Amino acid sequence: MTGMQPPILVTGAAGFIGFHVATRLLDRGNQVIGLDNINDYYDIRLKKARLEQLTAREQFSFVKLDLANRQGMRDLFAHKPIRRVVHLAAQAGVRYSLVNPHAYTESNIEGFLNVLEGCRHSQVEHLVYASSSSVYGGNTHMPFSIHDNVDHPVSLYAASKKANELMAHCYAHLYQLPCTGLRFFTVYGPWGRPDMALFIFTKAILEGQPIEVFNHGKMRRDFTYVDDIVEGVIRTLDHPATVNPAWSGEKPDPGTSSAPARVYNIGNHQPVELLHFIEVLEHALGKKAEKKLMPLQPGDVPATYADIDDLSNDVGFKPTTPIEVGIPRFVKWYREFYRV
Repeated sequence: MTGMQPPILVTGAAGFIGFHVATRLLDRGNQVIGLDNINDYYDIRLKKARLEQLTAREQFSFVKLDLANRQGMRDLFAHKPIRRVVHLAAQAGVRYSLVNPHAYTESNIEGFLNVLEGCRHSQVEHLVYASSSSVYGGNTHMPFSIHDNVDHPVSLYAASKKANELMAHCYAHLYQLPCTGLRFFTVYGPWGRPDMALFIFTKAILEGQPIEVFNHGKMRRDFTYVDDIVEGVIRTLDHPATVNPAWSGEKPDPGTSSAPARVYNIGNHQPVELLHFIEVLEHALGKKAEKKLMPLQPGDVPATYADIDDLSNDVGFKPTTPIEVGIPRFVKWYREFYRV
């Protein structure tokens, strides 16, 4: 009976991906504890609207808590029979990390350590956590592979996500805590974040405002539809990280380990040029965009492209939703939610 299983903790449950993951877990009969601090990095009305959808569900319980609250996090793990954790709460955004760097060390370093400590003391079966395609930083060898070295981050956000992978590895090694990091590639879809390009563009085009198109539209992004991300998260969650018996310290493979630690890319593995992305959006909105072409921004990379062979070999899944399907779904949600 699924109802009797210990709950799954989803951090960042009021966030974009966290909300979708929690919803899918509830749909398949899991009990879910959702954690969020509901900070005001973006409009909290959107976070509250997502939460309302979740709290209406019987198997869901909400905990308002900041990851960096050490005692609060200790108490949470001590008082709840948590067996699996999906850690999606983080300070997000590359550009904001240039403005408010301390938000990243508090959430993404301190907060992540509190999650690891909770998992260790509760003998959690599997921790799945969000990493990011931004860890590839200065790498230009495409597609990005988990077996490539990622030691050249170009933003503090990226450095904090790389730090998470290192911290998780050390807990996997020291305490045999199975940890899987998922490097997400430009996630979009209904209930998305207002600081993301699709949201910003949609709002501006509908309001007749110009949009800023960086790198003169020559940006290429591996846009990944949120349902594909969720499927990858849940398949991975059900497939705890294992040791790679062939791993060798003589020739250390960055993608696997002698500890139960793994990282995977989750991307659509079909990079799309920004100008094409905007065309598909214009078509979905039935309205042309006024474009303001701009140079590449600090901390941004010109292209992302995921190699997902390991994900598809290990958990049997690869994202497939094209932007021609995903963008209209987002637009439909946006028009309904904002009554435009």
